[in-house]
Amino acid sequence: MKRFAPPLLLVLLILFPILVQDSYYQHLMILVLMWVAIGTGWNVIAGYTGQVSFGDAAFFGAGAYTAGLFVHKLGLSAWWAMAFGGIAAMAVAFPFGWICFRLRGAYFALASLALNEVMRHIATIWEPLTGGMVGLLIMQSFVSKIPYYYIALGMAVISVLSVQFIMASKWGYYFISIREDQDAAESLGIDTHYYKMCSLNIAAFLTGTAGALYMNYMGFIDPEVVFSLHDISIMAILVGIVGGVGTLYGPVVGAFVMVAVHEFFRTGFFGLFKGLAALTGSAAVETAAKFIMEAHVLGFGVLVVIVILILPNGIVGDWSRIKRIFTGTRQRKVPG
Repeated sequence: MKRFAPPLLLVLLILFPILVQDSYYQHLMILVLMWVAIGTGWNVIAGYTGQVSFGDAAFFGAGAYTAGLFVHKLGLSAWWAMAFGGIAAMAVAFPFGWICFRLRGAYFALASLALNEVMRHIATIWEPLTGGMVGLLIMQSFVSKIPYYYIALGMAVISVLSVQFIMASKWGYYFISIREDQDAAESLGIDTHYYKMCSLNIAAFLTGTAGALYMNYMGFIDPEVVFSLHDISIMAILVGIVGGVGTLYGPVVGAFVMVAVHEFFRTGFFGLFKGLAALTGSAAVETAAKFIMEAHVLGFGVLVVIVILILPNGIVGDWSRIKRIFTGTRQRKVPG
């Protein structure tokens, strides 16, 4: 049954715009599919290679700005940047990784955090190129959301399949050996710096491509949106942690959960508090609704604490434990 779940899910996703024609839910699914690609990229560098990165916003923003600049500076269609957005993100990742992979653990994570800020300030200050805080605006190619949906679906499927192929190859074994023990991997003759560079550039390409799609879909970007630490980098990490770090389908599950949780807070529990405020006419309820709608970061934090305490390997990694909880069965103890 487990092996039939991915193709069954793919069929459902292909049929989704036919079955659900509400543009709001189609919009949510486009976001989910974009986060599948971003989370899969983060999973390669952090989940499989063990290099925790906060740099996703830098790669995402590089891809998004590449798409915008293709229109504003070159007069080309932003869709050409779907490929070049990933390459632009790799151009950012390459010098960064070449220098900063000499750092390990928390020091590398802090360096990736600084990369976000550097890219955000460059986009803010370099006004003749990026428009500064005014941002970039382009005309969307399609009125309907369905073309964007299928492009996002194709991107998500290619991301998952490409990572599955890579992790079944020699590169995948090298990535995992670096994660488990970098010194031992080096002692066996593995060029850890080179393979960490490969892993980072794969992650950057997937994230940059998602950024280019975001620009095509939303039609507007500015530095605060696409280089946002908590909306991009932290979200990418949460998608991986909640879904299951180092698992192929963890980012897929994590993307569904995190977009749902984000929307749950943004809409005030799907309009419940606004309805209560209108029904009761209470200013206190209206104020509470306002704070709750802005408390999605707090909700993310609570969710992560719960997942780490109960499901340390994420939903996919601890799926057998979840089944035992719901079925009431106990884990068999191995004698001896």
